[in-house]
Amino acid sequence: MGRIAAPHGVRGAMKVKPQSADASSLVAYREWWLRAHASVAAWTAYAVQAVREQSGMLVVELSGVNSREQAAALRGADVGVPRAQLPPLAEDEHYQADLIGVTVVNREGTPLGVVIGFVESGAHPILRVRGDAGIERLIPWVGQYIDRVDAHAGRIDVDWPADY
Repeated sequence: MGRIAAPHGVRGAMKVKPQSADASSLVAYREWWLRAHASVAAWTAYAVQAVREQSGMLVVELSGVNSREQAAALRGADVGVPRAQLPPLAEDEHYQADLIGVTVVNREGTPLGVVIGFVESGAHPILRVRGDAGIERLIPWVGQYIDRVDAHAGRIDVDWPADY
């Protein structure tokens, strides 16, 4: 739902870049889970002591993070909340995390690869797809290119050429 961007001040506060459509969505949660540097490391829970919006970012103080050095060590960490606490989705909505590993197929029926993540571009998310031989494709997550998403079947249909 976000990523630690940088320390803020000298007492352990941090700037957080929200990665959801609503920048304030993390404000409501009293406990955040952090995973260092998008690794396979375990998620660690932190109580939120204070959080506020500031210039499109969030400034947060977490329990146990009491110095600029401790905050700097968390730079790049993913921020999440337990799945059970997330709001229900509308029929045509999906959590990005649920689409990791889903197969992407173009209109000609050619498998392009599997979803390995998303890139935030400011205007809209960009789907990262890794195909055979490690070839990575970046497909804008907009209706012009995304035809259908069936997360339960593990498939996303796209209007994207295989040679692009």
